[in-house]
Amino acid sequence: MAQLPVESVAQPTGVKTEYGKGEKNKYLLPFILVTSLFFLWGMAHNLDSILIPHLKKACELDNRQSTLVDTSIFFAYFIMAMPAGMFLKKWGYKSGIITGLLVFALGAFLFVPAANARSYELFLLALFIIGCGLAILETAANPYAAILGPPESAGTRLNLAASFNGLAATIAPLIGTVFILSGVEFTGEQLAAMPDAERLTYLNHEASAVKLPYILLGVVLVLVAVLFYFFKFPEVRDDSKSVKGSSFFNAFKYKHLTWAVVAQFSYVGAQVCVTSFFIRMAKQGGGIDEKTAGYYLGVYGFLFMVGRFAGTFFLRFVSAHKLLSIYACISVLLCLIAILSEGGYVIYSLGALGFFMSIMFPTIFSLGIAGLGNDTKTGSSLLVMSIVGGAIFPYLMGTVIDLNKDNVQTGYIVPLVCFAVIVYFGLTAYKVKPRP
Repeated sequence: MAQLPVESVAQPTGVKTEYGKGEKNKYLLPFILVTSLFFLWGMAHNLDSILIPHLKKACELDNRQSTLVDTSIFFAYFIMAMPAGMFLKKWGYKSGIITGLLVFALGAFLFVPAANARSYELFLLALFIIGCGLAILETAANPYAAILGPPESAGTRLNLAASFNGLAATIAPLIGTVFILSGVEFTGEQLAAMPDAERLTYLNHEASAVKLPYILLGVVLVLVAVLFYFFKFPEVRDDSKSVKGSSFFNAFKYKHLTWAVVAQFSYVGAQVCVTSFFIRMAKQGGGIDEKTAGYYLGVYGFLFMVGRFAGTFFLRFVSAHKLLSIYACISVLLCLIAILSEGGYVIYSLGALGFFMSIMFPTIFSLGIAGLGNDTKTGSSLLVMSIVGGAIFPYLMGTVIDLNKDNVQTGYIVPLVCFAVIVYFGLTAYKVKPRP
């Protein structure tokens, strides 16, 4: 998932940190631990792109059913956004991080009974629990990374931490390809022709492949939680006021914020659509095998990470809304190439999407909260909640693919439309107008 922009969390409103003399170096190790969280939740999100085609095979699903992996994760984010904030206000950032890690670990360990039973419903429950843990973890870790040091260097710390989220986008697909994807596939007709015992042996073996990676992930999460428990962190006091429910409706009076929520909803949906069907698209349109497609997904993640750094550089010379419009237009064209071409062109277009999508989330976010004044906190909450697009658009894309006789390329019309919405936002809807 896209990382929250530095602008939204670099200066947490109402949060005060007390530092004694000579204590700056004291928080180096705690900051390293916080940075590890960015990598860990990046691993969770980017393993989903491996899980979708794998569980489709192991649990004998159609495309629409397979996208419930995304729905479980992102719906959990949506419903946990406000409870996570309330939890942090009452119990503090450190407790929030430890709780998020343990809930995350619980979901990871549930992959074992889910695999043993080859139960897709249990897999979805495990993913929903992981999503709840991630929502708590991200809500706490972003501002906590900002306060672990002098305020003037908060932006630098967050950019450094966020780079490890991008690193996970490169590594997770490679780990998933090596340890989860078998490269052994059969058509529905071939499976139906197998003796029942042989067929069940194959499907159970495929389902069991997820156990080792998620057991190891769960163990690491518990160990990190223990480290957080025993290390001393700075005292943090939150004097900020809670956002009232009525202010959410008032915030929509800002037209540019309303369109930013729509654009962010569309962007997250588009990003998850692209990654969720990347492997199947590369296999069907690009003509490569499952394992090779998994490695190309790692290349996509690398280009996404490179795009973050390149975009930060370009924004020094090009206004944010112009760069967003250019990147969104290019993304529309890349989707068209993926839909209409075949072979290597399909794979190249998918990889290039990683580069051009990289700056969209933080750019839309910063444009959306511009000029909100006292409503900035409310606007930020709405923009974070708009990531529920990641739960909806992949399901819609899977439906389109199923209705077109499993033609994955036709499904890419869904992210194409999402990018078109972002083009409109970047060209005109971003403009801040006086509140009526």
